Amino acid sequence: MKKVLIITYYWPPSGGAGVQRWLKFVKYLREFGWEPIVYTAENPEVPVIDETLTKDIPEGITVLRTKVWEPYQIYKRLSGRKQSDRIQTAFLSEKKKPGTIENLSIWIRGNFFIPDARRFWIKPSVKYLSRYLNDNPVDLIISTGPPHSMHLIAMHLKGKTQIPWLADFRDPWTNIDFYHQLKLSRSADQKHRQLEKKVLHSADAVTVISQGMAADFNRIVSRNYHVITNGYDEDDFRNIEDHPIHDKFRIAHIGSLVKTRNPVVFWQALKELIHENPDISEKIEIALTGNVDISVKESVKEFGLEKVVVYQEYIPHAELYQEFNKTAALLLLINDTPNANLILTGKLFEYLGAKRPIICIGPTEGNSAKILMETKAGHCFDQKSKQELKEYVTFLLSHQSDIISTLSIAKNTEYTRRNLTGMLVELINRTIKAKESVR
Repeated sequence: MKKVLIITYYWPPSGGAGVQRWLKFVKYLREFGWEPIVYTAENPEVPVIDETLTKDIPEGITVLRTKVWEPYQIYKRLSGRKQSDRIQTAFLSEKKKPGTIENLSIWIRGNFFIPDARRFWIKPSVKYLSRYLNDNPVDLIISTGPPHSMHLIAMHLKGKTQIPWLADFRDPWTNIDFYHQLKLSRSADQKHRQLEKKVLHSADAVTVISQGMAADFNRIVSRNYHVITNGYDEDDFRNIEDHPIHDKFRIAHIGSLVKTRNPVVFWQALKELIHENPDISEKIEIALTGNVDISVKESVKEFGLEKVVVYQEYIPHAELYQEFNKTAALLLLINDTPNANLILTGKLFEYLGAKRPIICIGPTEGNSAKILMETKAGHCFDQKSKQELKEYVTFLLSHQSDIISTLSIAKNTEYTRRNLTGMLVELINRTIKAKESVR
């Protein structure tokens, strides 16, 4: 088999969304004639640990790990946190107002740790992998970010080895939804943009997760960007029931719920529905599973919905699919940020695999809305569509079984992890062939 080195910060037992894309690619690469070699951190600072994800790691693959130094331990000491505390991503806050230490930490992170807090892992990784590749040659290098330090590791390796390099972007760089919150100086912003441009220009191939992201990057560096979306693994959904096993009409949101995803229009619609028909409060339940920003909890109280909203801790990936069995509908929330149209969260594809109707709150012309329209898996509502939301929830309450039965027949095979891996391999083979023809 040909060999590919994959540089990723997130790898089991790290949990959360960041690990899924490349864990699933690695799971299926051997079926397409490629042997993956994974390089990752031995001691990463990740928001959650999920040991159940290790079941998807193919037997016998090489996983290289080295230690990474990150500034989070200093931050924890300064802010009075325990060393075992997990640092939440995307500015999810558990306090009403960030303190001086939190604000200072954001400023330091944005202006000194460029492109991110893993920058101190770049040089040691390049040194370690240069030695490794000298004795263990590979046919291609892949880096996946964020964190975008992974791309800088790969860029330096390409310069040393001339091995073809594919840069994979799961999220934008300078157009990511929280970039404006980093309190960047003009020079720091300029450095981020210079590094971003250099990576986009230097990579032999660049993959992104949506057409919108491709168009956005094309304004920075004009080149061919290859769209390979996220997806769902059919193996994970073998035992999903066609009829929810729950005594209430449960609408679930699964994953971190940050301030910019707070669905105020949904809370407004729900409050009015219950006011107009009080019996609904006994029939419906909104389950928020994962870390929830304090602003969301305050909105739930403000609209008097404590009785129908339940909070659940992070659910290990292996148990997530039994959670889908309890749901009648799924809530997809797009960040209310300037780049909202570009967002195509991996959660959407997991929801497609669950075959439950999807209630999306976000831009109706965005990437996520287009996928929902294409797959007929749900509807998207903007922040002003309170009446339409009320009508749709009422419709779902009345036609639950029929809708789920229709969705269970749908075949969205283009978004399966196996099919997407096939697309990736086609691109890899073309990239190597193009590189060889230049030589």
